[in-house]
Amino acid sequence: MTGEDIAELIGRVALGDRAAFAALYRRTSPKLFSICLRILKDRLEAEEVLQEVYIKIWQRASRFAAAAGPPSPWLAAIARNQSIDTLRSRKPVADELDSAYDLADDDPSPEQQTVIRDEGRRIDTCMEELEADKATAVREAYVEGSSYQELADRFGVPLNTMRTWLRRSLLKLRECMER
Repeated sequence: MTGEDIAELIGRVALGDRAAFAALYRRTSPKLFSICLRILKDRLEAEEVLQEVYIKIWQRASRFAAAAGPPSPWLAAIARNQSIDTLRSRKPVADELDSAYDLADDDPSPEQQTVIRDEGRRIDTCMEELEADKATAVREAYVEGSSYQELADRFGVPLNTMRTWLRRSLLKLRECMER
């Protein structure tokens, strides 16, 4: 059955033609049922929602404008929206107000945030004490995740020299942080 045939059936349904409604149901219900079932994942619930979908189609058939587009997306949208509405209605918004208070807050406390910011400032200050190229190598290795070999290639030094740079730079940073 073509989209034009379905559009014609919807037009006849808008006029209250029960035979056209039955024909529309026979032609489109498998597709609309699959949409409901895919969203709801429960056969019985999908069957109930499908009935609601056809009630809406009966009520809204006069709003369908064949010139606006094919009927299949219009029918699918009704099935999808009804299924989503049903899905939302079966999930409680909040079990109880008391249970919401029991949720752990994973964000750092204001005190922890201040400590983290201060620590970051101290690290930045200590990084300024390193030579520029060594500070860049430390950032790229330990913040951006560059490998020692990538850094050695980028700075044009042997791999063992890069390892030595990084090790000595970390020792200087540790010493600075302990002051």
